[in-house]
Amino acid sequence: MTQKALILFAHGARAAGWAAPFERLQQITSAQLPEVAVRLAFLELMTPQLPGTVAALAADGRTDITIVPVFLGQGSHLLRDLPLIVEELRIAHPNLLIRVAAAAGEDPDVLGAIARYCIVSMN
Repeated sequence: MTQKALILFAHGARAAGWAAPFERLQQITSAQLPEVAVRLAFLELMTPQLPGTVAALAADGRTDITIVPVFLGQGSHLLRDLPLIVEELRIAHPNLLIRVAAAAGEDPDVLGAIARYCIVSMN
């Protein structure tokens, strides 16, 4: 049986409090997907980082991993850095199915939710 995992992939920052909204997003997502291992990983400056998160999920028997970049747009980190990291992960873990979604901010529903928040904030 396939064991699914979802990694919410964020940039990272020096300030520890910066991760709080992403941690809440992980909790909300995990509550809605109890059969899926939902993890948070960072590109830089914070831990856990993506390679360690994938290795831990593989060690836990997860075989089907989806990485969702929780970024607003497809900047150089997602266009250049993430593909290189994922290529290395696929080499290191050839038995894993690793998929990468588009940046969350590229989705029309996400943009619509942000727009609604901006509009409501005016009142």
